[in-house]
Amino acid sequence: MQKPADDATSLAAKPPAWLRQLASWVPIRSLASRHRGRIAQHLLALNERDRYLRFGYPATDEQISRYVVGLDFDHDEVLGIFNRRLQLVAMAHLAYAPMPQRAGKPAMAEFGVSVSREARGRGFGARLFERAALQARNRGVETLFIHALSENAPMLKIARNAGARVEREGSESEAWLRLPEDTVSSHVGEAIERHMAELDFQYKRHARTVNSVFKGMSSLKARLTGDKRKAQ
Repeated sequence: MQKPADDATSLAAKPPAWLRQLASWVPIRSLASRHRGRIAQHLLALNERDRYLRFGYPATDEQISRYVVGLDFDHDEVLGIFNRRLQLVAMAHLAYAPMPQRAGKPAMAEFGVSVSREARGRGFGARLFERAALQARNRGVETLFIHALSENAPMLKIARNAGARVEREGSESEAWLRLPEDTVSSHVGEAIERHMAELDFQYKRHARTVNSVFKGMSSLKARLTGDKRKAQ
């Protein structure tokens, strides 16, 4: 019979799948028109190289501003990841193609993503791709499409790891991922993801407010203490 200590050692060596999944969970929040300012700030902070990889050309500030203004939050899906300071550090745009007019013609959605330089190396791009695939699947989309520069190795790697078929033509590549049909489980999973991400955002906002209050009180206390010393 295995001892409890051995059980604990075994659990530490190889935690269950649900625990590993929880440890790697990233809060991804659906964005709306009220977030245009944060989206613009995130994209405008990208350097010329990152803009080139994201849009396929070195987008200027004016072009990025037009892109942000033109986002259709009613038709498409825009997803974001916020840090503790509520700064948008990663975002994805899932653009839905018009629904098919003829039966048998697959519905399609195009995926685009950007991650701030200071937030890279954490798998945010892959997490956004997984979430976008889930939401597209739940909306009856059969194919997830990515159009990227062939030199955009990180994006193409994400697509390949997800099982997408990647076709290269010169300096540009296209990736096609066939999505499974939606299920009750996939819809429940999306709902849970949305709820948890909203709770995470509200917690960060509350923590930020409390921190600002404490900083204000500390500043006021220091100022009053300084005034008293001067008076003496």
